[in-house]
Amino acid sequence: MFHRFTLVRSALARSAAVATALTLAACGSQEAAPDKPAPKPATPERAAAVPEKAAPASGLPAGTSPDSLPQGLLLALASFEGGAPASELVMLVREGGAWTPSVVADDESNVFHKAMVYETPGVEPGILTLGGSAAAVKLWRKGDEGLAPIETLWMKDFGGKFSRMRDAEIADIYGDGTTAIAVATHDQGVMAVIRPGAEGFEVEELATAPMPWIHEVEIGDLDGDGVLEVYATPSNPNRLDGSHQEGTVVRYVPAKGVGPEPVADLGKRHAKEILVEDVDGDGRDELYVSIEAAEGGDLEVRRYDAGDAPDSGVAIATLRDPMARFLTAGDGDGDGKKELVVAAKDSGVWLLRPGADPRGTWEATLLDKESGGFEHASIFTDLDGDGVDELYVASDTHGELRRYVWVDGAPTREVIYSRPPKKFFTWNLMPVDRALLP
Repeated sequence: MFHRFTLVRSALARSAAVATALTLAACGSQEAAPDKPAPKPATPERAAAVPEKAAPASGLPAGTSPDSLPQGLLLALASFEGGAPASELVMLVREGGAWTPSVVADDESNVFHKAMVYETPGVEPGILTLGGSAAAVKLWRKGDEGLAPIETLWMKDFGGKFSRMRDAEIADIYGDGTTAIAVATHDQGVMAVIRPGAEGFEVEELATAPMPWIHEVEIGDLDGDGVLEVYATPSNPNRLDGSHQEGTVVRYVPAKGVGPEPVADLGKRHAKEILVEDVDGDGRDELYVSIEAAEGGDLEVRRYDAGDAPDSGVAIATLRDPMARFLTAGDGDGDGKKELVVAAKDSGVWLLRPGADPRGTWEATLLDKESGGFEHASIFTDLDGDGVDELYVASDTHGELRRYVWVDGAPTREVIYSRPPKKFFTWNLMPVDRALLP
């Protein structure tokens, strides 16, 4: 398995100023400023059609971070604290018993949709950012004056209402020993690959479409042939009114010149979040699709394996929530088995565990009902290097970034960064080696 940086969204602000900011930074006018806010479904004490453990009653025991950590976190943000939206990259490190943030911005873009470490043979490691309006993929490194962009790998106006580099994943997708960057955009739905060439970085646009937007990219090997596939989620422009919105998941195999080809046909529903990972531990990746609710329905997490027809797949969980835009997998309790975390918009953070049949219904536990956000960014990662993952969740509804660690089999929660709620979107979380930061 290749080394993959797995992905890592604040309830809609209701003030006019923030609504204007969302029109620019959130994901388009239809999503950002609906005529009427979508009604919030009641959060039940039980998940629909899912075996569930009891929810935390009133918060979790407080956890404590080590005095220092060898890795930090990157937070890709759009901030509205100054009125107009502005990009922010927050670098959060733990030193001397305190979590310390530092911030940089990009004047050319009003949002960072993602930030992550990029390294490949022959290129000094740096931090990759995806910006919006202008749509730009930039490589940053530290210098005498701090972290700064040293190269723009790709910048383009795609000709639509918005130009955004929306998501990216990195891996050796051509099998040539170099790390390529699979990038998705909106609103023009461009799927592209950036990779180092003889004379610098080269961009190949694999597909483009004037209407579909792409929110999510994942890389993996479902069929086990050793050649990596790229998965993406094209759908029509966003709606938040609960009405029907068609969507699919498509696959590319750049090393074979294949794609796009349909993998999941979601009918009159759509997905803006997918995860490709071997969660059940059978040695083969699976595709997990977070299918958003429509017209008062429920959020569905569906699983696809190699060979499944696009109109099949199996529902492993159904949750009473309009959407979940982050799925992350890791081993938080240290039992050697991965769990799947679903960070749902309103109902909280859910922990899913497969049973004897991983294509059956999974056990669902509401890990923290006091957590939420429009994006609700989350990531399992091992910042302390002890071999057991911690869970980090940005509850933009509360203005808090939280760290969850399991102690004696039970989760604890610690707030490691806070700021005024509903004044920003946290679009993504990623680990970063402390040596790459100023």
